[in-house]
Amino acid sequence: MPHTFIQPEGWVPPKGYANGVVASGKMIFTGGMVGWDPTKAIATFPETFDAQFAQALSNVMAVVKAAGGKAEDIVRMTVYVTDKREYLASLKGIGAAWKQHLGRHYPAMALVQVAALVEDAAKVEIEATAVLEGT
Repeated sequence: MPHTFIQPEGWVPPKGYANGVVASGKMIFTGGMVGWDPTKAIATFPETFDAQFAQALSNVMAVVKAAGGKAEDIVRMTVYVTDKREYLASLKGIGAAWKQHLGRHYPAMALVQVAALVEDAAKVEIEATAVLEGT
């Protein structure tokens, strides 16, 4: 059974995320991924939010793929940011990174502004849950 996206009757459709998802199968939970490369060096351009977002999203996808999943298997994502204004100012780059890694797939999501992340240079941290269908 493919994942079913939930849209309550009469609700305005969300843009860039789903209100809910019904899924069954093998579950994959990622840890919080920041914008460092696989050697844990902070992303090439740590001063830009969108570069860190792109690397963090790439890291999420690496974990999902290592477990046998794909972008469409991601059913939930939480994005933690240290500056909501910087996030909003970076939407064009964020959108490009999203399109590259997830295409037009939009899971249930939350975005939370936090005072800081454990890695001082990190501006964004992403965690996700994926469900592999039929497993």
